[in-house]
Amino acid sequence: MSRHARTVLDSSADPLAGQFDVALLDLDGVVYVGPAAVAGAREHLLEARSMGMRLAYVTNNASRTPDVVADHLRDLGMPAEDGDVVTSAQAAARVMAELVDPGSRVLVVGGEGLRAALVERGLAPVSSADDEPAAVVQGFSPDLGWSLLAEGAYALERGIPWVASNTDLTIPTPRGRAPGNGTFVEVLQRATGRKPVVAGKPETPMHAEAVARTGSRRPLVVGDRLDTDIEGANRADVPSLLVFTGVTDEADVVLATDELRPAFISDDLGGLHHAHPPTREDGQAWVCGAATAHVEDGALSVSVEAPAAHRLDAVRAACAAAWTYGVRRLDPDAVRREMARVLR
Repeated sequence: MSRHARTVLDSSADPLAGQFDVALLDLDGVVYVGPAAVAGAREHLLEARSMGMRLAYVTNNASRTPDVVADHLRDLGMPAEDGDVVTSAQAAARVMAELVDPGSRVLVVGGEGLRAALVERGLAPVSSADDEPAAVVQGFSPDLGWSLLAEGAYALERGIPWVASNTDLTIPTPRGRAPGNGTFVEVLQRATGRKPVVAGKPETPMHAEAVARTGSRRPLVVGDRLDTDIEGANRADVPSLLVFTGVTDEADVVLATDELRPAFISDDLGGLHHAHPPTREDGQAWVCGAATAHVEDGALSVSVEAPAAHRLDAVRAACAAAWTYGVRRLDPDAVRREMARVLR
């Protein structure tokens, strides 16, 4: 079955950490949110590593260099070496190196992470359109302002290549969702009428960069976003684990269209070393453990014994019922009300 035609979540009696050689872990919303670790993340990652799984931290955030990210991870107690971190800045620099001559000057609309990645590829970062750059690269930086966006617009008017590290519209912070790089990319798109080549998730250059740097042969993508982490995994035709510690909630995954559906789900990174029970068809209904779901007259209905103990069974059953029926035929608001009722 094509991963884009998935109608039920995958099951596994054995821990995923023993089946996949590398976990390609998203960071924001999976390992940490802002400066703080996700509860239990350290313990879950150490357990997965003890089972033989290598950990790689793959982030669409291009603002920081890999060593700075690794320092942050170690400060949080996470098992991480500098070489375990793969950023969208590195993916963007690889793409850029294929578009311009060695040693070319590249205007950086972003932060230090992009500048360091360009230098690693033998390119020369600059900050002004007056430096006659051969291309523009753009990535998130919390300090990005109008002046640098304007430099990007001036340079792009000359028709030179433009690479964006990613186009995430939002990023998770301790105070809620905040504008991401995609918001600033849209500013330049509107100002110039152009569109960039995108390197980060869900585009394939990001996955290729992570696999190349880790040497993985059986990777598992782990993320909290359907439209970047999970879609990126599906585009690369590799399995994925969606965790509910970031921006995606249970109703979101039930309503996911083909290209956004994960292989596995979990409340958190414990899903790397826990079993994933199967979902089976039973007449007109779908059953997972103590949960049953079906769609009748276009309405999703879910029942579960002891919801607090079997909430993920309810989500798995609901996914099978909705995905098989066709999520575009369902009322999204009604699905959200039903999932809220069941999981409250």
